[in-house]
Amino acid sequence: MSAELNQRLDVLSVRYCNATAHDLLAAALTREFAGQIALVSSFGAESAVLLHMLAQINPDADIIFLDTGKLFGETLRYRDMLTALLGLTRIHSVTPNVTAIASRDPKGILWSENADNCCALRKVEPLALALKPFAAWITGRKAYQSAERSQLPKIEVVDGKFKFNPLASWTRADVVSYLDQHVLPRHPLEADGYLSIGCTPCTGRVQPGEDARAGRWRGRDKAECGIHLSPLRRVAS
Repeated sequence: MSAELNQRLDVLSVRYCNATAHDLLAAALTREFAGQIALVSSFGAESAVLLHMLAQINPDADIIFLDTGKLFGETLRYRDMLTALLGLTRIHSVTPNVTAIASRDPKGILWSENADNCCALRKVEPLALALKPFAAWITGRKAYQSAERSQLPKIEVVDGKFKFNPLASWTRADVVSYLDQHVLPRHPLEADGYLSIGCTPCTGRVQPGEDARAGRWRGRDKAECGIHLSPLRRVAS
């Protein structure tokens, strides 16, 4: 990280150390990176929280949605429902490169052969291209979701871009309370035990007492798709 980015990270971290999730999101969208930032949303089990906050602050803000070609139909319909309900106007639906898919996953079964390579093809690479115009982005990650995320900061810099995690300190109870308070519709698969929802082949139900993301890539030595890994960890995987 350059000295300039590091210095700005220090300033922002101090400035917003006690900010609420809504206030941090508002600051990122309207002051610190106005017009230069996008919310990356999976439209998954807990996505309605940040999307609702964003709609209150600026419904015309940029939102990036990774349509991997392997998503549940319920997710696509939930995306359309929330987009209409919240009045969101700038959803960028990003898909994998057609030529790359034909070359590297012609049978559509790469997920079963090498899940890391499948995630790189369908998520990491398309998102990197989609984020090129932006100086910063926003995620819905939370520290409680898994051991890998337990030390998640509110603000970080990765690959030369600022990354805001407004819900980093939220608990599952906080999420449920917000959804209930604002009467927000739940992802239809949540009631069936899916607490973290990604691509169909690599998403399963979560059992009582497990981490919220325990159903992702079950049985594999894998806990993240790659878009939230550092460049060195991506290479290592």
